[in-house]
Amino acid sequence: MNETMAVNDPAATTSAEFFTRARARLSFDIPAGLTDPDLIPPSGDRGTDRMLEILAREQPIRPAAVLIPVIDRPQPTVLLTQRSAHLNEHAGQISFPGGKIDATDASPLDAALREAEEEVGLARQFIDPVGYLDLYGTSFGFRILPTVARVTPGFILRINASEVDDAFEVPLAFLMNPANHQLHSKEFRGVERFYYAMPYGERYIWGATAGILRVLYERIFAP
Repeated sequence: MNETMAVNDPAATTSAEFFTRARARLSFDIPAGLTDPDLIPPSGDRGTDRMLEILAREQPIRPAAVLIPVIDRPQPTVLLTQRSAHLNEHAGQISFPGGKIDATDASPLDAALREAEEEVGLARQFIDPVGYLDLYGTSFGFRILPTVARVTPGFILRINASEVDDAFEVPLAFLMNPANHQLHSKEFRGVERFYYAMPYGERYIWGATAGILRVLYERIFAP
C-alpha cells in the first residue's frame, strides 16, 4: 500500500499521521456564521439547509462549542459521553464534551476545554488543541464549533453525574470508516432531511455527534 492510500485509510493510519494531516487541514479561524444568523452553516443536504434557514429566522442562534478528544493511543480512539437521562435537551444521547459558549469564555476553544473539564474532568494539561472543524448547525438552533484535539493518555476522568452518565472510547478507525456511516432521513415541514447514525455495540451514535464525525471524516480522510 502506498503512502497516499495509507493516509486515506483510517484503519492503516497511525496517530501521528492523523494529527499531522489534521494540523495541515484545520485552523483556529472562527467562522462568522457562529454568531451571524444571516450566514447558514452549509450541511451538504438541501433539507437540512432549509431547516437551518427557517430556524435562523424564527429563533435566536445559540453559539456552542464541543471538543473532539482524539486519544493518542497506538490505535487512536475518540472520547465520547452519554448525557444524563434527566437533562432537558438531548437526554441520554451520545455526545462530545461541550455546551453553549458563555460570555466569560475567551474563545470557542476555551469553552470546549472548560466544558470537558466540567463534564468529565478531562484536565487541560492532557489536551493539545489541533484546530476547529467546520461549523455545524442543529435543529435546536445551536451553531456548534468543534475543536479537534490530541489527548495524551494518562488522564483520570471524573464524571459529573448531573450532566453525564458515562464516558467511553470508540476506535477512530471505526468512526472514520464510511461503511459504518448509516444514512437516515426524516421530514421537516414537508422537506426530507438526512442525518447520520453510527451504531457501535450497544451505543447508538447519531444526530449532531454522528454528523460532526462525518464532517471530520470528509475533512481528514475523504479523497
